[in-house]
Amino acid sequence: MAAILSKPDIQRLLKQEPPLIEDYINLGEQVQPNGIDLTLREVALLQSSGKIAVKDNQRLVSDVAPLVFDGLNFIDLMPGAYIVTYNEIIHLPKNVMALATPRSSLLRCGVTINTAVWDAGYSGRSQSLMVVYNPQGFRLQRNARIVQLVFLQLSQETEGYQGAYQGENI
Repeated sequence: MAAILSKPDIQRLLKQEPPLIEDYINLGEQVQPNGIDLTLREVALLQSSGKIAVKDNQRLVSDVAPLVFDGLNFIDLMPGAYIVTYNEIIHLPKNVMALATPRSSLLRCGVTINTAVWDAGYSGRSQSLMVVYNPQGFRLQRNARIVQLVFLQLSQETEGYQGAYQGENI
């Protein structure tokens, strides 16, 4: 039976080798009762169209251009879609998967983050889609906590993620 990992479970996995998460900003602030907050490393603007086909070898992800933070490490975002990269490197055991949800403060500002599933066995520094819906725009600081990653223990170990994004952005 699958179960959502609690803070003590997460703290145990943080001590394993490799640790569940590395390159975090402030583990004391980021570990929550039901997950870990991921922080912002980079924001990029989509520069080209992409393509998803039946065969993975025909997949073409959109090109991106990183945006520049100001002297106080803030960035002003106009309404639109952006690719965000997290600071943290995730190392999921073969019996743990993860899902993320935006922090509620983002939603209250008219901003959301769309994520995919973090498959058991995945290792990498992930990216997600941030959409600014607020017509006034949004101001965001580098290293801010933007999503909470929730971990689910699987009923048994899997072969582990073997896809194209294994080891990404490390």
